[in-house]
Amino acid sequence: MERGTEVCLEGRRGIAGDWQGTVGEQKRRVVMRIAMADEGAWKATFHPIDQTAQPIPIDSVFLEGHSLKLTINAIQGGYEGTISADANSIAGTLTQGKSMSLPLELQRATKESAWLAAPTSYHVQFIEVEDGVTLEVVDWGGSGRAMVLLAGLGANAHTYDKFGAKLTSSYRVYGITRRGFGASSVPASGYSADRLGDDVLAVLAALNVNRPVLVGNSMAGQELSSIGARHPDKIAGLVYLDAAYSYAYYDSSLGDLNIELIEMKRKIEELQSKFLQDTRPLIQELLETDLPRFQRVLHERQKDLEATPTALLAAYAQAEGNLPPAIRAIHLGRQKYTQIPVPILAIYALPPNFENMPGDPGERAALEARTAVMAEAQAKAFETGVPSARVVRLPRARHEVFSSNEEEVIREMNAFIGSLP
Repeated sequence: MERGTEVCLEGRRGIAGDWQGTVGEQKRRVVMRIAMADEGAWKATFHPIDQTAQPIPIDSVFLEGHSLKLTINAIQGGYEGTISADANSIAGTLTQGKSMSLPLELQRATKESAWLAAPTSYHVQFIEVEDGVTLEVVDWGGSGRAMVLLAGLGANAHTYDKFGAKLTSSYRVYGITRRGFGASSVPASGYSADRLGDDVLAVLAALNVNRPVLVGNSMAGQELSSIGARHPDKIAGLVYLDAAYSYAYYDSSLGDLNIELIEMKRKIEELQSKFLQDTRPLIQELLETDLPRFQRVLHERQKDLEATPTALLAAYAQAEGNLPPAIRAIHLGRQKYTQIPVPILAIYALPPNFENMPGDPGERAALEARTAVMAEAQAKAFETGVPSARVVRLPRARHEVFSSNEEEVIREMNAFIGSLP
C-alpha cells in the first residue's frame, strides 16, 4: 500500500489504531482499523459493524501531511479526510459508488471507547484440498471438543476473529476460508455445494480432527447440509447461524429459484437432445411438476422484488457487474438437501432486523414484513422436515447473529453441544 510522505505525523502515534464514527441519518457505526505493515507501509480494514460482521479490505492507504486517503474497491469508493492537529480525529467524507457521499468524522478509539474488540491472536496455515487448491485455515486455539466455523458467502474465516476467541475457553476452535475468497485459492471451478463440502472434509482429515461440531453462517448452511447429508458419521453436530434456508434444506412446497432454474435447464436440454425419442415421461414430469413449481417460485420472486426498496434495487444493479465469479458459481452450484440425519441447532434471525438498510422507512418495513413471512415458512419447514433439529428464533437479530446476538448464540450453542454424546 502507498504510504505517502508523513511530514507532520512522523514520530507520533501516526494513524495506527481504530478510527470510528457514524454515518447517515441512521447513525450507522463504522470503524477503520489501520496498522503498520512491512517496510513502513500501512494495511487496513473497513468495518461497517451495524451492517455486517465481515471486515472489508481497504486496498490502499495514502497519508501525506495531515491528509488521509483510503481506497475501498469492494464498495467502489473510499474515504478522504484531514487529521486534526492532535491526531485524535479526522474530518472527512465516505463515498460509495457514484451516488453516495456522506460526511464522516472519525475519532481515535481508546480501550474504553472502542467498538471493536482488540485483534485476537491466532495461527494461520494453508491446507491443500485438491491439486493446486489451498484453503486458509485459522486456528484460534482452545481446548475441548473440536469446532469448525464456516463464514457466509463472500466472507472469510476472519469474520469470526472476535467470536472464535470467545469460544476457546470451551472448545478447540478452527475456521476455514472457502475457495474463491480471502487468502484461499481462486480456481476456475469446484464451487458446487458438495465440492465445497468435500473441501471442508479434506481440511478435517489434514488436521486429524475427529467428529467436530460444524458452525456456519448464511450460505455456509449448504456446506453443513452437504456434509451432514452425505457423511453424518464424520461430524458430531451442525449449528446453522441464520443459515438453514432453501440452499441448506429444500422443501418442494416452497422451492428455490436457483435450484428450479438448474433443474429446468437440465431437463430442457435433455428434451432437446432426445428429439427423435419417446420423451412422454419427461414431458409429463415437466408439465405436472416442474413447470407449476417454477411458476409458483417465479411469482414469489416477483413479490420479493416488489417489496424491495428502490434504493436497494439500484444498489444491487450497480453491484451486479462487480460480483466475484466465485459468488455466481456458488449460486449456480446449489443442490437439494432433504435428509440431514445428525443433531442440529438452527438459529434464525426472525423476525429480521432491517433498520440499517438504505431507503424509505415504509419500503424497508414492507421488505422486513415480506422477509419475515418467507423466513418463518422456511423455519417451519426445517422444523417439520428435520426431526433432529432444535430451531431457535432470535427476534430483531441481524443476519450475522453471532455478532448482533453473541451472548444468546453462545448460550444456545453451549446447551446444544453439551447435550451431544
